[in-house]
Parts: sequence; structure tokens; C-alpha cells
Amino acid sequence: MTIYLDHAATTPVHPDVIQTMLPIYTHSYGNASSTHSAGREARSVVQRARDLMASLLGCAATQLVFTSGGTESNNMAILGAAAARSSLGKHIITVQTEHHAVLHTCQHLEKLGYEITYLDVDNNGRIDLKQLEEVIRPETILISVMYGNNEVGTIQPIVKIGELARSKGIWFHVDAVQALGVIELSLSSLPIDLMSFSAHKIQGPKGIGALYIAKHIQLEPILHGGSQERKRRAGTENVPGIAGFSKALQIFIEHRYEMQQKMEKLRIEMVTRLQKQLGSEQVVINGHPTDYLPHILNISFPGISSETMLMSLDMEGIAAASGSACTSGSLEVSHVLQAMKLSEQVTASAVRFSFGSASSLQDIVTCAEKIVTIVNRIRNNY
Repeated sequence: MTIYLDHAATTPVHPDVIQTMLPIYTHSYGNASSTHSAGREARSVVQRARDLMASLLGCAATQLVFTSGGTESNNMAILGAAAARSSLGKHIITVQTEHHAVLHTCQHLEKLGYEITYLDVDNNGRIDLKQLEEVIRPETILISVMYGNNEVGTIQPIVKIGELARSKGIWFHVDAVQALGVIELSLSSLPIDLMSFSAHKIQGPKGIGALYIAKHIQLEPILHGGSQERKRRAGTENVPGIAGFSKALQIFIEHRYEMQQKMEKLRIEMVTRLQKQLGSEQVVINGHPTDYLPHILNISFPGISSETMLMSLDMEGIAAASGSACTSGSLEVSHVLQAMKLSEQVTASAVRFSFGSASSLQDIVTCAEKIVTIVNRIRNNY
């Protein structure tokens, strides 16, 4: 039986979410844009889901646009803002440690004549607010910063960034894919203009996401066709996915506190066991020491490559990740860890463990035991 510790990549769909979606596939299967009764029934499902999510996130239902996931939400926010504000300037600020859905979108804009500033981070993965203020220009139109990093879990000072952006009349986009359901969000009170979400990180279905758009923001659509989503995102609505997303968010938020406590305990247990058995100098924790997402733990085992550790863990029935891109069957060093300017020994040996609702203390005990065995075996063979 696999011990699954890669919830930051994706999560198993919650049974209650599946039960919410099944009747929509079999009974409420109409196109939500159709005017007949089947269409009206599907449209009602979408509206109820939107209303529920809005109440859970502290915003108006009209401020939520459903997308195909976090990648599309990021693209919609950045490309849509760039097009809408191009007459005011073509300078965008983001961070070197962003998800590729943000970085590659910004690189695409560079080809179209936009200038992108990629902020540095410190050894813990945090940006310097002073540097951010220094790189702002009169022609800066957008700042895009991830709430909590998907590889090391570091949380950025989102409120302070948002306040700075607002004082300069700059739109502020936040990729909150990993933070959703983990960090309390009240969107109407946050200085944020755009925020991206994805369902499959919170035990919802794959292929559905959302973008929060503040009332004063007018984005240029990146998909053209029908008039769905108030003419902001064309395409037939993924009705079962939308219903499943709202149910997953409801479950996650209802159990957020107990989940946070559980994740923190699992994180501490793993770190404590590994440091005790391997020695603290042989177990390097990557990311911010206090401001982190509790379900993400990035550890380096100096002298043992990420690839070797992951393959060894997989053979023991444990699923983890490197948090880095896979190219031609080999792992590249994480751009996040490189941006943090960590030593080559640390960056080349990093493994990300990420916990979920089904993760148990016994899973962590077993995983720690297996890691100790693997590390000792490899080091003794050298």
C-alpha cells in the first residue's frame, strides 16, 4: 500500500465531493447556457456553487470566474491585466520563485514587448519589500506574487505587498493555489485585485479552478467564444467540476483548524525523528522557519541526490516529490531552491513531502524509518 506524501501535487478526491458530482453527470447534465429546463437546472447548480464559494471566501459571487485550473487562472489574470492596462505601461513585477504558470506567462509577455522584473528572495524564500518598492516604476501595471510557495511552503507578506501596490495604483495578483483552504481568506478585506485557485489541491476534481476579480478590475478575456462567466471566460461550464469544487472548499474550510493542527504535528514529527536519527547537520529544512504552509515540508539530505532518494522511496511504496521539473527522465535542480541561493549540496538533494487529510502519524513514522535506512545504506556504500 502506497504512503502518499505528495498532496501539494494533487490530492485524492473526497468521497463527499464525488457524491456531489455524480448526480450532475447522470441527472443535471444540461448545458448551463441552454434556456430549456435542463439548462436552467444546470445553471442553478453553478449559481449555488458560486454563491457557496463566495460566502466561504468573503467576496461577491459575481467576483468569481470559473476556469480550468490554476494555470488558466494565472494566465487569465496576468495576460488579461497586461492587455487591459497596456496603455498605462508595460512593466510587470513578479518573483523568481513563482510557479511556472506565472513565470512562463511573463516570459511570453516579454516576447510581446513587456518588461518583467523578477524579484530576488532570501535564503528562506521571502522577498524584500524594500527591493519591491525600489523596482516599481511609473509604468508598472501589475505585481504577481504567490501566497505560499508550492515547493518550500514559504508564505510571502501578501498584505504588505498589496498595500504598497494599492498606494501606487498597481494591480496585485496572487497565486493562492497552495494556500486555499489552508490560510483563512476574506477577499473583500484583503488588498488584492486578482487571486487564483485550483480544486484538485483541496480534494476537489482536476480540471476546475477559479479566479477572483475585484469589482473595480476589468480584464481583457483570453478566451473568446460564448458569453459565459459574464463574458469574461468563454466556454461551456464544467458543471460537475464547479459543484465538486465548492463542496471540497466547504469541507476544507469547515475542518481547517483541525487540519492545520494535524499538519503541524506531522511536520514536527518527521523533522524531529529525522534529525534525531541522522543528526541535524544531515537534515536541512528548506523554507521559512516560521511563516510556512503547514502541509509542505522540503528537506535536503546532503550527499544523496533527490533522484536517488525519490527512486528509493518509491521502491518502498512512498510517494514524494522533488518539486522540480522532469526533463528527459532526469530531474533538474529546482528553480525555487536556486533562487534561494542555497548550496549545491542542498539544492541537489532536496525532497518535498506534503501531507493531506488521510496522512497519519504512522505514515510519518514509517516514512522516517525508511528514509533513515536509505540514507545509512547509501552513505555506508560510499
